[in-house]
Amino acid sequence: MNSLLTIQHLCKRFGDYDALSDISFDVIQGEILGLIGPNGSGKTTLMESLAGLLHADGGTVSRQGKALPAGRRKDILFYLPDNVLPYGDQHVITILDFFCAMFRTGHDIKDGVIRALALTPVLTKRIHTLSKGYRRRFLLAIALLSPQPLLVLDEPFDGFDLHQTRGVMSHLRDVRTTGRTLLLSIHQLTDAERICDRFVLLSSGRLIGNGNLPELRKQAGLETGNLEEVFLALTRPNI
Repeated sequence: MNSLLTIQHLCKRFGDYDALSDISFDVIQGEILGLIGPNGSGKTTLMESLAGLLHADGGTVSRQGKALPAGRRKDILFYLPDNVLPYGDQHVITILDFFCAMFRTGHDIKDGVIRALALTPVLTKRIHTLSKGYRRRFLLAIALLSPQPLLVLDEPFDGFDLHQTRGVMSHLRDVRTTGRTLLLSIHQLTDAERICDRFVLLSSGRLIGNGNLPELRKQAGLETGNLEEVFLALTRPNI
């Protein structure tokens, strides 16, 4: 397996609070890696640190054995945060065309993304008028138009119903087959188990599990169990 990124001993503190403590894992080329944990576990802090938006207080991010400084990570990584809405007064198609030109992405790819995310009905609408589900599709379209080999997506299925979630999952799997790698922060464990190849489990800023589901079961001391049962076992307090 080829490692796209290697994260070693990453730490981030806010005053006396350890938001991330000694986080180490690899992102493998061509995989869908799930970043799993409850609210406050450090998922957003980790993604922002990887993207170079936050200065880490310790640890390294490297590619092919060479350190990758924060200022150079935008060459390999596109980060889509949650709860953002750029250019809200503009029309959807105007902004998609803008990003298509900025990324030098072919219009055939743009048209394919529009079809895959079912954005055609809202192309002439202003972005701030979109429903939550369509806002999410619009933001995903921007990410999919980007050229970077690694997409880091925060809650990509938020606002979707079951049918929409499965449709977007199918498209993301297709994206993976083109050689791109995805790191997805997912709150719903059933969604994560459906789409991810491997998982990074966080709790209170600490890494509590890392691997595919059989490997996580072994780490949790379970012979069987879904991702939720594994996560509960790994976070069970010692009494």
